[in-house]
Order: sequence, then structure tokens, then C-alpha cells
Amino acid sequence: MTLELILFVAAVLFGIVLYWRESNGNKLYRFFNKLMYSKELQMKETDTKGFVYQQSFLLRLVFITSLFLLGIIVAQFLLPITITAISLFMSMIVGTIAGTYIAGFIFKSGEMIDEHSDSLGDIVKETIGKGKDFIEDLKAEKKEEVVEEVKSEEKPQEEQKSARERLKDKGLL
Repeated sequence: MTLELILFVAAVLFGIVLYWRESNGNKLYRFFNKLMYSKELQMKETDTKGFVYQQSFLLRLVFITSLFLLGIIVAQFLLPITITAISLFMSMIVGTIAGTYIAGFIFKSGEMIDEHSDSLGDIVKETIGKGKDFIEDLKAEKKEEVVEEVKSEEKPQEEQKSARERLKDKGLL
């Protein structure tokens, strides 16, 4: 279980790095694209799609699984130990896919912050101003309530008979 957890965290970091590298340049994907397709079907120079960058979930899953399968096959021939644990293999795949989505979320949020950085400052200032106005309104309402309470207490109350005296007047006592 500990090894699976360590490999999962490492795979998440690997997915983040993989996504980041492909967002900067997709030369390997372009190479395979030129190798596989005819001139008319090849991707344009402005296209930034890569193996995991701007791909759907299913294609990411296929590419990452094939990458890890290739890595396991190479490791089988180079290392004297056998790596046949399916759970380790699956945790690496799931971790890498999760890492690519985490990196995508980070890039999208970074772009949103860059786009709205000017308006973000204005929004914060407006919110602070509205909060100050709200607090001032609350303070003014409290002062009005206190003034009303003081005014109501200032009115002289007429001399009223006690309850015992009223009952005596009615003849009940």
C-alpha cells in the first residue's frame, strides 16, 4: 500500500510535468503526426494539441497507458526483477491522468487571473466600499434605535394606580 501511494504521488507530479512540457511545445506529437499522416491531413503549424495537452479523456488514457506499457516492457528487459503488479500499474496511470487534469486546472485558473487581473482589483475595491457602506448603515440604525429608546424613556409617565388599588376600586378586594 505504501509503494502504491508513493507511486501515485510521483505519477501525479509526472502528469503535471508532462502536461506542462506539452503546453510549451509539442514537437514529439508533431513528429508522429508527420510520420503517420499525408501532407493534406497533417496538423497545422498553429495547432497546439499534444498527446495529453488539449486531448479528450479517452485519448489521454490511451496515450498514457501505452506510455506506461512501453516503460514496463523496457523495464522487464533491463531489470532483473519482474514488475507485474497490476495495482502499481493502475495507480501510475490514474495518478498521471489526475496530474494532467490538475495541471490543466492550474493553467486555466492562471489564464483567468491574468485576463481579469485589472478588473479583479476594481471588484475588490468595490466590495470593500460596499462593506464599509453597510457597516456605516448598521451603525446609523443602531444610533437611531438608541435615540428612539431614549425618547420613549423621556416621556413622563402618568401616575397610575397600582393593581391592588384598581381591584379595590372595582370592589373585588
